Amino acid sequence: MKTTLTPAQIDAYREQGFVLQPGFLTADEVAELKAAVLGAVSTMGRKKVAGGGKNLEEGDTYYDRVFTQRLNLWRINDTVKRYMLGPELGRMLCTLSGCKGYRVWHDQTLIKEPYGNATGWHLDNPYWSFDSREAISIWIALEDATYQNGCMWFVPGSHKLAHFENASLTQPNMGELFKTYPAMTQVDPVGAPMKAGDCSFHNGLTAHGAGANMTRQRRIAMTCAYMPVGSTFNGKPNILPEEYLASLKLGDELANNDWNPVVFATP
Repeated sequence: MKTTLTPAQIDAYREQGFVLQPGFLTADEVAELKAAVLGAVSTMGRKKVAGGGKNLEEGDTYYDRVFTQRLNLWRINDTVKRYMLGPELGRMLCTLSGCKGYRVWHDQTLIKEPYGNATGWHLDNPYWSFDSREAISIWIALEDATYQNGCMWFVPGSHKLAHFENASLTQPNMGELFKTYPAMTQVDPVGAPMKAGDCSFHNGLTAHGAGANMTRQRRIAMTCAYMPVGSTFNGKPNILPEEYLASLKLGDELANNDWNPVVFATP
């Protein structure tokens, strides 16, 4: 795992809201993580959330055909946990953002199936149960991600323009987000094709999306979202377990070490 970041990468992340890390995983690591991800997915049937979270099942809507989505694989697969919750990765998150520590929010594999629908422009953090300008996600290509099969796209600097309103991914209107944030339309989006083993990091308020998969093969990616240590509950259920959700009130710190363990924190 290539965990060293250059000053230029750190500056790019803070200014643009995203940065790429070519060669993040070796070929052997890609093979190991990919096998673990697909193995975990194979045990879940149509259930979307592993390990006791919200009861969600895959249906047959436009969104369900954007990608095969399975969340919290780290709770049922030790290999996924070792990669997604490793302290080396956690240290990278803190280096990029300047935060002192992160907890895992949730991981998810996003498999854009052959001829899968486009992923509309959206922000991540407004879906989640906490509000933060420093939430961060990693997106790891486990197969080559190309312009043809639906690689990621980002709007540079959009994290500085965004607040906590969002667009729904359940409808096919690709550009709905820009009705809320018209200033983002003045910035040219940047495509981010990746080779297997490359990754990107993006801020939870960075506008991003992905094209349709126009090929006969799957585009397999593993992602994970992280929240700064000390983040508090904003009232949104997201995928929190019912029992845990019932115990929370607005403003409570999200510090459940079983559900959202610390990945890395400075002393």
